[in-house]
Amino acid sequence: PDGGASQSDAQVQFPTCVCLQVEKHLEPFRLSLEKLQDVSARLRKDMLRGLGKHAHHRAAVKMLPTFVRATPDGTEKGDFLALDLGGTNFRVLHVRVLEEEQRVLKMDSQICAIPQEIMLGTGEKLFDHIAACLAEFLDSQKLRGQTLPLGFTFSFPCEQKEIDKSILIRWTKGFNCSGVEGEDVVRLLKEAIHRRGDYDIGSVAMVNDTVGTMMSCGYRDQSCEIGMIIGTGTNACYMEEMKNVKRVEGEDGRMCINTEWGGFGDDGSLKDILTEFDEEVDKTSINPGVHTFEKMISGMYLGEIVRLVLLKLTEEKLLFKGCPSEALLTPGSFETKFISEIEDGLENAKKILTKLALDWDLVDACVARLVCDTVSSRSARLCAAALATIANRIRTNRGLDHLKTTVGVDGTVYRKHPNFSDELQAAVRLLAPKCDVSFLISEDGSGKGAAMVTAVAQRLALHCMLNFL
Repeated sequence: PDGGASQSDAQVQFPTCVCLQVEKHLEPFRLSLEKLQDVSARLRKDMLRGLGKHAHHRAAVKMLPTFVRATPDGTEKGDFLALDLGGTNFRVLHVRVLEEEQRVLKMDSQICAIPQEIMLGTGEKLFDHIAACLAEFLDSQKLRGQTLPLGFTFSFPCEQKEIDKSILIRWTKGFNCSGVEGEDVVRLLKEAIHRRGDYDIGSVAMVNDTVGTMMSCGYRDQSCEIGMIIGTGTNACYMEEMKNVKRVEGEDGRMCINTEWGGFGDDGSLKDILTEFDEEVDKTSINPGVHTFEKMISGMYLGEIVRLVLLKLTEEKLLFKGCPSEALLTPGSFETKFISEIEDGLENAKKILTKLALDWDLVDACVARLVCDTVSSRSARLCAAALATIANRIRTNRGLDHLKTTVGVDGTVYRKHPNFSDELQAAVRLLAPKCDVSFLISEDGSGKGAAMVTAVAQRLALHCMLNFL
């Protein structure tokens, strides 16, 4: 089925009645600059609530202290280990920080599988397995005998108490190991290593993947004080003034705050900009009412929003001759990567619509591309509103007329979508006009970034000790 494939794109004429009816469904996705400024102001209030000593319990934006108290200054150096546990595999890395070259090198890494019986067994078995894989890696790298500091990226909901103390709140992603929830995962790792008795590790730093993203860029660009992930999920962190972090004692210096901005709107504050399609995505998700902002902008949900819009237009006989295919009727069938591919060119749109067994013509292909563009554009602009809130906050915190800062960024939506980064950056310029914001793509935040967090923590500890002496 390739109705008008021989016509050139320039010749496509949308019938006026079709245009108006399609626009009726797309209009709610188009947020004006004023509306984005309004969204930014709402996030600013939520961030303040999250930072409050007593208000944070009921805050939608959690603003979690990370106990990372500085970004790299370029003097860090040495060898570090990194552990990255966030799914059915985990990685062990050996990372070398070279001060002279201002580079963070991944010397080597190993991926270890976690069998199902360990994912559902005891916590002791899980950490014994991790300790065994770490021992094997140290042998392969001829590092046995050295006591290296370790950065631990543990991508599960935790409450961090110190840089080296993090309590697991609950397991997700198919894990259900007994005896770990409510416990300090650093202590469990160290106990497993001590049970073996054949090697040791140095200081441990717990690292959130968003913080790792910021830190992995911070060595190359020391004005990097914001980290952002926009991929399957979304989150951001930034350096906040200690005096504003009411949950942690101390007034001096700064601390990196993990905003957990995916939860923005969970208290209903974004209800007026939710479309019927957003509401449907939320209702059918595994966590209704949770992660409202994330569901509007991240890769896990964008494809499903587009599918629902295309289905609605088909049901109203504005697309595909009013005949949805089995695929279009199936939740999850329209992958988010299709959005990038369709926006990259009409030929791709034709291939994907054919793959979805739809009876399309050239007008249908153009409308599908318009839908993808509208949904991804809203995502970029909402993300920009949130990022501008953070940049503006850093500027006002420091009493500056003008702020120059860098965002370390990662995630497939940002990396792979043909227009996302340009749209995001253009909107940030409009929403934070007194901030000059640069963007740097992160290299392995959960590996190199975790090592960098450890390197900075080590530098600060040494500085503290020297001052004490």
